[in-house]
Amino acid sequence: MSPTLPPAAQAFRQQLAQLTARLAGRPLDAELDAWLNAEYGPDTESYRALKAACETGVAEGWLCDREGGGIRYGRIFKPADDLHGFSVDVVDMQDIAGPHHTHPNGEIDLIMPIEGEARFDGRPAGWLVCPPGSAHRPTVSNGRALVLYLLPEGRIDFTRQEAA
Repeated sequence: MSPTLPPAAQAFRQQLAQLTARLAGRPLDAELDAWLNAEYGPDTESYRALKAACETGVAEGWLCDREGGGIRYGRIFKPADDLHGFSVDVVDMQDIAGPHHTHPNGEIDLIMPIEGEARFDGRPAGWLVCPPGSAHRPTVSNGRALVLYLLPEGRIDFTRQEAA
């Protein structure tokens, strides 16, 4: 771990390392989606702890430290052995669609509504697993949400936008 990270960010990384240890080697599919929502869903202490860590990170400025197109975002951790090959990004979005992209290795999203009845790609608070090869234009509707992205090997391919 980087000694330049504040203690809260180091604790956040440890939380995520414990979670990714349980995800390592599992297929990113509907079964994992159901398992995450059962084991780590909004009614669990694990979910509440991750959400609190993200809210702290935003408030302290070490999460979502960039802004573009009305979206605050940032990659807090690159893929690493202690994170079992996952990178970690967090975005702060309110009633907006982000840039279209594909997930060569899949994507695991933790949806954390902050204001209103925020939904991410139509899903309420909880987890969304996107399988390898899937694509979307990530959209938050009905309020504001933080969304944590776990990307195997940090892989994400943004769709090139053609000039109008």
